[in-house]
Amino acid sequence: MKKTRMGLGAIAVVGTAALVLTGCASGGDSGDSASGDSSAIITTNGSEPQNPLIPSNTTETGGGKIIDSVFAGLVSYNAKGATEMDAAESIESDDNKLWTIKLKEGQTFTDGTPVTAESFTKAWNWAAQFSNAQSASYFFDNISGYSAEADSDLALTVVSDTEFTAELAAPAADWPLRLGYSAFSPLPESFYDDTEAFGENPIGNGPYKLASADAWTHNQDIKLVTNSDYDGPRKPVNGGLTITFYTTQDAAYADVLSGNLDILDQVPDSQFASYQSDFPDRFANQPAAIFQSFTIPQYLEHFDGTTEEGKLRRAAISKAINRDDITKVIFQDTRTPAKDFTSPVIDGYSDDLEGSDVLTYDAEEAKDLWAQAEAIAPYGDTTFTLAYNADGGHQNWVDAATNSIADTLGIKAEGKSYATFAELLDDEDNDAMDGAFRSGWQADYPSLYNFLSPLYQTGAGSNYGRYTSTEFDGLLEQGAAATSADDATADFQEAQEVLFKDLPVVPLWYSNVTGVWADTVDNVEFGWNSVPLFYEVTKS
Repeated sequence: MKKTRMGLGAIAVVGTAALVLTGCASGGDSGDSASGDSSAIITTNGSEPQNPLIPSNTTETGGGKIIDSVFAGLVSYNAKGATEMDAAESIESDDNKLWTIKLKEGQTFTDGTPVTAESFTKAWNWAAQFSNAQSASYFFDNISGYSAEADSDLALTVVSDTEFTAELAAPAADWPLRLGYSAFSPLPESFYDDTEAFGENPIGNGPYKLASADAWTHNQDIKLVTNSDYDGPRKPVNGGLTITFYTTQDAAYADVLSGNLDILDQVPDSQFASYQSDFPDRFANQPAAIFQSFTIPQYLEHFDGTTEEGKLRRAAISKAINRDDITKVIFQDTRTPAKDFTSPVIDGYSDDLEGSDVLTYDAEEAKDLWAQAEAIAPYGDTTFTLAYNADGGHQNWVDAATNSIADTLGIKAEGKSYATFAELLDDEDNDAMDGAFRSGWQADYPSLYNFLSPLYQTGAGSNYGRYTSTEFDGLLEQGAAATSADDATADFQEAQEVLFKDLPVVPLWYSNVTGVWADTVDNVEFGWNSVPLFYEVTKS
């Protein structure tokens, strides 16, 4: 079999989104030269992490922004989604099944201890243990020895301090593409001494580190400073990063407008009509790998997706939503109505999959489907609720979507507000939702698989709707083991056609990244996944 080699340069990966930002509008100049105060602290917005800051248990954007800044995996992703070597010197395989990973020499954690092959193998094995209940444990499911129902013994072998091997259960040509995700981060030995304490004050090997032992002030902010020992592709040109946890996006917008915040990575919908005039040379509006939906949990009465009633009601709800009107009126064309479960910036995307017509607004068809469900079991005067977090700027579109559902189907429908994203996630984790809830995905790495496996695979960490389908799981497994990009794409598209029949979530739209920055900073560039490349930013 042709040898797959991953060397010091950018990795030539299967199905990357290397050109996804070509031709997109952006108001900034991210030039090659850096100027400004190298000790200056960059400020940006964020949200309180749901969990302690352990890489394998951080699967939401608030914590993810911090973890990705503090840790360096084997590879990282540049602005366009192409993969670059980070902690790894090379990643090689003769058969796409047995992979040999060599590390760059001389790397250390911020406590001064060395980053070794065992720093990776021990961390991966710990994350994969069933008894440790890590939300991202399923990312290791294609490594031999993984078990979703018992403690795992991953087929990882340490060859030397700077070399180890990983044996996959089946060939996967794009496996190195996944290794930039935070679950694959290394951990220092101190982690195992007190995991709880580590989660409050993580010790990483990335471009930034916590400014002090008490740098994380819960529900307020976290302060990071540059890690001078980091020498990878994301070496910062500034002195640090402070992430403030805003309760509303409008408050964050007011701060960046007044110069009290440097970068805002999500303009609130209340400012869509004015942000370009407010920041004429300092805005971005470009495609990103973000899919948005709402989830109707399988345990919700009348919506069991394995029953005819449940399938009819899910389809009726989907057809009752006027996505075209909402994206135009509420989002001022900063969203695009969904045609699948992934993103148009990902290779393999298709807008004409079988069953995708369920995403087209059709009031008469929606009423008919609902009536068929009513003939099976009356819905009564139950109110259909759609939960959202108030700190994320979601109320306007939730109100518009529930009004569309109510007007079309003649039922009561309304939003249900949670104060914070963490509180919403906690109820989702505990199967405590009494209605639908807003959901979506910001890609971890540029692949169709990443939009499907974490959200819908049986037992996956972000499968909060508790969806399960042996047909879907089989197609996903088949695509993951494919030896060519075309074969993998065909399997993943067929898997989505299963999702269109079952509708575990109701796809809504794809997001652009709409960000702004103050005149206090330069060289602002937003990446393929909508996150600013903070390490490039300069400040006077």
